[in-house]
Amino acid sequence: MNFEEKTISTESIYDGRVIKVRKEIVKLPDGKTADRELIAHSGGVGVIAVDENRQVFMVEQYRIAARSMMLEIPAGKLEYGEDPLECGKRELIEETGYKGGEFIHLGEYYATPGYCEEKLNIYLAENLEFVGQQLDDGEFLNVRKYDLDELYSMVMGNKIYDAKTAIAILKAKAILG
Repeated sequence: MNFEEKTISTESIYDGRVIKVRKEIVKLPDGKTADRELIAHSGGVGVIAVDENRQVFMVEQYRIAARSMMLEIPAGKLEYGEDPLECGKRELIEETGYKGGEFIHLGEYYATPGYCEEKLNIYLAENLEFVGQQLDDGEFLNVRKYDLDELYSMVMGNKIYDAKTAIAILKAKAILG
């Protein structure tokens, strides 16, 4: 059976700087209709940066949606049409001050596909060189180094709450051992 939903109509609800919200009426596989509220987002990129000693550069920052400090891999918003790798390279330097010498694409993931179109690309960066942090205006964060095995234990112990970060740690651990 084909479970695809067909859009019948679309109504713009909100057009913001970071997201756009729209309401779609869709035709379901059984012929009935339903409302869908969708968030359009240009996507994002995260980078797990691992040095020669298996130390990972992580950022701590306050996230208003979670109402708490979060431990995350360096990451940022992808501009429409921007190359994800170039975005990842830029964000790594901006947030940590480190430039990656080698990048491995770890995959592309939807953040919350039930209502949001945001897609995240994740990279592993190695052969790091310090070039100086270049935070954006209004960006406040701390950079901390953690052992990859410690981060893996934190993910398995449900102490990492950011999904892109958990995916990056698990994939980096699988690749690097």
